[in-house]
Amino acid sequence: MVQELSSDAVDRTPVIVGVAQVVERIGDPDYRARSAADLAAWAAERALADAGAARDLRPLIESVSAIRTFADSGAAPAPFGKPDKFPLAVARRVGLTPRHAVLEAVGGQSPVTALVGLADRIARGEVGAGMVFGAEAISTTRHLVALGETRDWAEHDEGEVEDRGAMRVLTSEGIAHGIVTAPIAYALLENARRARLDLSREAYRAAMGELFAPFSAVAAANPFSSAASEPLSAEDIAAVTPRNRMIADPFPLKVVARDQVNMGAALLVMSAAAAREAGIPESQWVFIHGAAQAEEPDILDRADPGAYPAAAAALDAALGAAGKGIADMAVLDFYSCFPIAVFSTAIDHLGLAPGDPRGLTVTGGLPYFGGAGNGYSSHAIAGMVDRLRAQPGAFGLLGANGGFQSKYAALVLSTRPAPFPGWSVTQPARAAPPPRAERAEGVGTIETYTIAYGRDGPTYAIAIGRLADGRRFIARSDDPATVAEMEAHEPLGRQVTLSSDGERNAFTLTA
Repeated sequence: MVQELSSDAVDRTPVIVGVAQVVERIGDPDYRARSAADLAAWAAERALADAGAARDLRPLIESVSAIRTFADSGAAPAPFGKPDKFPLAVARRVGLTPRHAVLEAVGGQSPVTALVGLADRIARGEVGAGMVFGAEAISTTRHLVALGETRDWAEHDEGEVEDRGAMRVLTSEGIAHGIVTAPIAYALLENARRARLDLSREAYRAAMGELFAPFSAVAAANPFSSAASEPLSAEDIAAVTPRNRMIADPFPLKVVARDQVNMGAALLVMSAAAAREAGIPESQWVFIHGAAQAEEPDILDRADPGAYPAAAAALDAALGAAGKGIADMAVLDFYSCFPIAVFSTAIDHLGLAPGDPRGLTVTGGLPYFGGAGNGYSSHAIAGMVDRLRAQPGAFGLLGANGGFQSKYAALVLSTRPAPFPGWSVTQPARAAPPPRAERAEGVGTIETYTIAYGRDGPTYAIAIGRLADGRRFIARSDDPATVAEMEAHEPLGRQVTLSSDGERNAFTLTA
């Protein structure tokens, strides 16, 4: 039984009262090739129904926040066009007429920032109810293009949308040296962590498999996963095979976030007074007990690229706001686009084990459940709300990661009533980063690296390291002999010879 509201839970306290997830798998009997807007609307309608209200909630929704699609982020093509105002396109489908509409910023942290931002507006009395929703139809888009089919998904809506813009993660310097995709960027971070731990490639790959095998089992049992699957063993995940080819050293395909998805999720948030007046059972109510966020500088400006102090600070601040510790959490979900996102938070900072009996994911994680663009954590929140409703009074901790471990948002939830804590915006104490060498020439030492792979094998290598004077460099090698040597033998700690044309630094391994 959920506790009765106390004086701490005043009428304007925001409560999550409705959640929903939807998935559309190609080949399923009910497959309809829905667009992202259609999927988000489907999820929103289900979230409204999930609240179990005694009245129609649509007229009460004053604010909507849409998670930015990959198409609106520039991360995926839109061959069929797209809505010019995604939040309003979804609202129109559902029959909502919000006074305020937001298109959230780029990044996996955005479902948490959207939820807490909406909750803050409710707590301040600006709105009484609102929704957060999002979806991706990347799998359907690729499927239709492959079939030679077309659709018209271009739409126009009147009205204003607050566009919170893009988060800059790709830099001109990074692009010039080949940091053009998330796997390449995260591979540099992952190998920096491996260097700090002094682990061999084989040992580290085994650790990645051990970490993610339990995730795959959760995804296999989750009806909302992007595709039907079977649990994978640690060996299945770690072994490089034709079906598990290398993407970027140290990542084989099976540890990389899956973007081949057709998924949507929605969250309904109301003030306690509005929820009570609408007849929503208190058994549906989930409260925010802690929320925090923190940011990191560019990869090259981090003292240790393999660490994530912003995530540690955000997790600690959210738990602190809730007055709880990690041992008090019954449900956990750590963002898992790549292993380091879980290693640096759950394992390195919080001291959890890959086999923690609580599990480190609610959904099954981005490589197995599916990385629904910027919106993965909206699915994690929805799944966590369902779990917490089934365990009244229990607490859950969720971590959401954006960019290249650039921004982290943490959230503590429970059915136990509590006043809204607001945001804890925190920044960790950091060691000073090394000075940068934009033109790198002479001899340097590799701190971290990656090798980028295509379907036919390795293509180029990137190294980040230090010159003899301590300045940090980034350089690229397209030399087949250098790339082959790095693939065959440990590159960490190796000396390199550097040259620069003013636009790009190049390296070769010294003898």
